[in-house]
Amino acid sequence: MVAKARERTQRIAGRTFSLAELSAVAELVAAGAGRSRTQLMVEVCERLEWRRPTGALKVRECRDLLEAMEEGGWFRLPAKRGGRPRGSRTRVPRTAASEPGEPLTGTVGEFGTVSVEPVTDVAGHQLWRELVGRHHYLGYRMPYGAHLRYLAFLSEPHRAVVAAFQISSAAWRLAARDRWIGWDEPTRKRNLQRVVSNSRFLVLPWVRVRNLASRLLAVMAGRLRADWGVRFGLEPLLVETMVDGSRFRGSCYRAANWRPVGETAGRGRMDRAHARHGHAPKQVLLYPLVADAARRLREI
Repeated sequence: MVAKARERTQRIAGRTFSLAELSAVAELVAAGAGRSRTQLMVEVCERLEWRRPTGALKVRECRDLLEAMEEGGWFRLPAKRGGRPRGSRTRVPRTAASEPGEPLTGTVGEFGTVSVEPVTDVAGHQLWRELVGRHHYLGYRMPYGAHLRYLAFLSEPHRAVVAAFQISSAAWRLAARDRWIGWDEPTRKRNLQRVVSNSRFLVLPWVRVRNLASRLLAVMAGRLRADWGVRFGLEPLLVETMVDGSRFRGSCYRAANWRPVGETAGRGRMDRAHARHGHAPKQVLLYPLVADAARRLREI
């Protein structure tokens, strides 16, 4: 078997690593005999000072760097510990908490106050994971990068969970979004952290309340800048989402003033070889969190 040629640079999650940096990573891995992959990721992040704005290490992104370098012939990583195949769905428990509730039908004005609340405690996270894992067509997966989760409630006839949101890191490249913003490559790299993704939105299937989904989107958007800023130290300016047109029309997003700007290439985040181009294109919709979002994303 002919060894693959080592690349002189490597780009992962918005950062280009030089040959010197790659060589330093290879030396660290070679010196780390007996360490687990997770331990190596932490050490590499610390050596390269690869951190989020909050100071947290970019361990998940570092995994992609190490696996790309392994594929390029730089080294052999320690064997993976037993676990799920990459990209597989996480199994979540099914308890009475996620059983279908009392059907709710009518219009949103009949059910009192609509609230969208961040998930902050263990019980909330367990409920969120169970509802999404059981009732969302994509199931539950650990998101890539920074993320926030919300549960939504109606107050009448009694307080009840009706929906779940996830906001996570934006797609690294999204042609329709990037055209709408109009930024160049250096600016995109610098400002991408000010764009976030609505990567999950589930209205529970026994909740059939007219105009609820668009109201929830509006309430979520109204608090997102502050919530993300408190959690991650950076206020987002734009939210993106991708809607599978073979399943949904995206009407609630349009009713909440999200802007359709095109379609994805249908590849997915980790398709570095473009093998899935056109496989599953989705509608791209954007919601500016400030009036001049595109200009600010081009200029800051």
